[in-house]
Amino acid sequence: MPLAQAQSIRRLPPTTADRIAAGEVVERPAAAVKELVENALDAGARRVSVTLEGGGIDRILVEDDGRGMIPADLALCIERHATSKLPEEETLFRIATLGFRGEALPSIGAVSRLTITTRPREGEAHAIHVEAGRVGEVTPAAAPPGTRVEVRDLFFATPARRKFLKTPGTEASHAVEAVRRLALAWPEVAFRVTVDGRAALDLPPADRAGRAAALLGRDFAAASVPVGGSWPDLLLEGLAALPTHHRATAAEQHLVVNRRPVRDPLLRAALRVAYRDVLAAGRHPVAALFLEIPPEAVDVNVHPMKTELRFRDASGVRGALIASLRRALGTGAGVGGGRSGWDAALGRGSAGGLADAPDPAWPSRAGQPLPGTSEPTAPWPEAIPARAPGFAEGGFAFASPAPARPVQPRFALPPGALTVPAEAPPLPPGAAAEGPLGRPLAQIQDTYILAEAPDGALILVDQHAAHERLTHERLSAQLVSGGVRSQPLLLPAVVDMPAADAARLAERAEDLARLGLEIEPFGPGAILVRALPALLGTPEPAPILADIAAELSDWEESTALERRLDAAVARLACHGSVRAGRRLNPAEMAALLREMEATPRAATCSHGRPTFLRLGAGDLARMFGRS
Repeated sequence: MPLAQAQSIRRLPPTTADRIAAGEVVERPAAAVKELVENALDAGARRVSVTLEGGGIDRILVEDDGRGMIPADLALCIERHATSKLPEEETLFRIATLGFRGEALPSIGAVSRLTITTRPREGEAHAIHVEAGRVGEVTPAAAPPGTRVEVRDLFFATPARRKFLKTPGTEASHAVEAVRRLALAWPEVAFRVTVDGRAALDLPPADRAGRAAALLGRDFAAASVPVGGSWPDLLLEGLAALPTHHRATAAEQHLVVNRRPVRDPLLRAALRVAYRDVLAAGRHPVAALFLEIPPEAVDVNVHPMKTELRFRDASGVRGALIASLRRALGTGAGVGGGRSGWDAALGRGSAGGLADAPDPAWPSRAGQPLPGTSEPTAPWPEAIPARAPGFAEGGFAFASPAPARPVQPRFALPPGALTVPAEAPPLPPGAAAEGPLGRPLAQIQDTYILAEAPDGALILVDQHAAHERLTHERLSAQLVSGGVRSQPLLLPAVVDMPAADAARLAERAEDLARLGLEIEPFGPGAILVRALPALLGTPEPAPILADIAAELSDWEESTALERRLDAAVARLACHGSVRAGRRLNPAEMAALLREMEATPRAATCSHGRPTFLRLGAGDLARMFGRS
């Protein structure tokens, strides 16, 4: 008779199960701080104070002036899945609070020594103590209205988790960042964070614009433009930095949905797409964007840390965000603020010389239909202004000269490097006396235009990069309006090239015809060119075809047609732009500056590189040791 086998499956003790579950909610001190501050905000706090010792590993103290709790609620709040934020079961599908699972306090209590002291506004104070999951009695205490939560010896009950924590300084920085993101989402609440006796954050109540400037810096406030839009199920407000103000990481992308800071992949992807054509590879935009969506249209219950979301209309939200950002970024060069050229060149974060820039205004809520497209890539037609007078397609037009005071060179350069106009350049008819990029003073190395802005700042423009963007925008505007205008060649040109490249071009002949490039196969390894885009003038067709063939080799079947065409437009724009090394006369330099100011996205070229640098008064003073 076979021997009976012993039972091998058993229930874990409650304390062990709680400690395992705690690891999903409280992975480091910053997670505990985030949960406790969210509880304070849900309780209606108007002042939140956080104290950290030893990076939050030794001690976390969160104090608020919220509603507080009665003794019965205090005894229940440290039990798992006990919460006041879901009064009805069906409300799980329309969550309107930061917390809702009832896991934070029991998770923290399972791995630390936790003391909660609370007093409702009309009542007495009481306290409760939890140590490694063992709950004490509710006892009378002395405290002001609100709640005081003290966490000591975090993870002492789970030594393995504690060993994986970073240094106290690193852990403290993550905790401060968690509060910083919540502070951006709740500007009307005062926040203070103290780390080992030193104030790391001290924010009085403010409006959104003031809080964004306080947290993201005055350089961001000066280099940002308002973003906004209103649809039946979505309200968007915020600030987005111009492409000249960027970072090496995505850390300064602040996305807030229904007052909840998130790191949602869909929203981050929308931000990348919106900046894709104006930002250099490897750089990341800076933004503070606030979305309001009906709670039933978004699911926040998809991630333990509640930092990822599921949208009922994901493509609509993504399309609305991309469209709003692109419209906001469609400003001319030097318009709407700009980063200091010196700091941009050195990759610094400050923007000296912009101290007098006003705080940006928040956008009005103009009702618009919610875009259904997930990836609008062509610029909006209404955002493309008419060309500035004095600037002709395919090159520069010459404006009539006008008398003006002489301009003298300000410093010495090697012979032949500096072209100084004999007189100040004439302005195109109807143009403003001085735009944000000012008036040209000289041309350096037949490549860069030196100008003086109205506020005295020096502007240095890369003439090829600038004209490349202008040509790109013109081609894109024509593409949106039905197709790029072509110019038939008097005699069709035959271009010899590798057979694989010729095959790629022939296969995409129909798409390329929309770009004004009319081609057809001409035997193995050859292409017959019948027409080129009219905007390009009369360039050699061989280099254009070689670049387009290289672009085609990078296309994948999944690449959207609009994206492919826009990439091809960027290639064409490079060939239709004035080259470095071409000497410009004063009228041409002035016309280029004026058109840069009137052309969307003109602060960067088609490859995301800056078209101009700005040296403000503060930059010059710092360079010469005057500051």
